[in-house]
Amino acid sequence: MGRTRTLLFIALSLAYPLVVYTMLGRFEPRWLAVLLCALALLRAITTRERLWLWAALGTGLLAAWATLSNAALPLKLYPALVNGVLLLVFGLSLRFGPPVAERLARLHEPDLPPAAVAYTRRVTQVWCGFFVFNGTVALVTALWASERVWVLYNGLIAYGLIGALFAVEWLVRQRVKARAHG
Repeated sequence: MGRTRTLLFIALSLAYPLVVYTMLGRFEPRWLAVLLCALALLRAITTRERLWLWAALGTGLLAAWATLSNAALPLKLYPALVNGVLLLVFGLSLRFGPPVAERLARLHEPDLPPAAVAYTRRVTQVWCGFFVFNGTVALVTALWASERVWVLYNGLIAYGLIGALFAVEWLVRQRVKARAHG
């Protein structure tokens, strides 16, 4: 059951910008806040980590703001909130270790050599930079761009950038591994 909730949370989060964009003209923002409430509840019941509970609370506050004000802005701020939380998760892992990329790498290779540990630290730093950039653009599009530009960036371009970063990192990792073994 926990896996189903997690998958539902991921699917709703990915579809969120498109759903908000398509429904804003049909429903008042206060009714779309139900989607934010669902995301907050799913996040809260799928985690035991304090930081993710805070993320759920932040999402709930955005939903309450949208409900009370009947404004679209709180709905559009959700992608910026997600990037801020991911920046915190990755950034705190650099400070208090092990870095997120190292934890993920150890799932496949528990005994990482020191060079790989240093590499995963750098990868985590790169993701932190990405979350700063992406969160800033998400915030700017929420505050000052049209809804069409907001959904284009947050519902398409941002996902393309994430995919590109994954692909580039994978290519770099292959070269780093080849150098280490050759």
